[in-house]
Amino acid sequence: MNPVMTGLLAFSSEGGAFNPLDPSAWSAFVWTIVIFVIAVGPMWKIVFEPITDALYARDKMAEDAIAEAHEAKASAEKAQVATEAALREAREEAKRQISSARDMAEKQKADLMAQAQREADAERSRVRGEIAAEKQKAMGEIRDLIVDLSMGASSKLLGREVQGEDQKAFVEDVVQDLAQSAARN
Repeated sequence: MNPVMTGLLAFSSEGGAFNPLDPSAWSAFVWTIVIFVIAVGPMWKIVFEPITDALYARDKMAEDAIAEAHEAKASAEKAQVATEAALREAREEAKRQISSARDMAEKQKADLMAQAQREADAERSRVRGEIAAEKQKAMGEIRDLIVDLSMGASSKLLGREVQGEDQKAFVEDVVQDLAQSAARN
């Protein structure tokens, strides 16, 4: 006999397990198969179908979560690109504003400098006018004083008093000629 068959016979004689070579044990085997076939339908409906449905649902949830993760990743990448673009635009706008502010400051500086120069020139002109007026006034006073002194000196030299408008006009003309020749030198 074959060693496998011998092993099966020895196994069946020890524990009373099914021996396929023993026809008297076949009825139990057939009934086991019949009961199994009859029980498979209700067992499938009651036990296996909820398990498979739960497994399918779990797989569906996992697939949905993966899809959502991919969508979230794509959305985050788009948001990052948009944020970086907005940041670049904000930096460029800040540079433009700073440049504009500098230009405005330079223009205001130039305007203020021009205004200050105009005011200084106007003040210089006013002061020069005042100086010229005061100089003319002082020169007139000096001329009058010289005329008076010259007439007083003439009166002392001549021993008599020099009066009259003609003598005074003559002395004034002499003093004016002397002032003009002094101004030329």
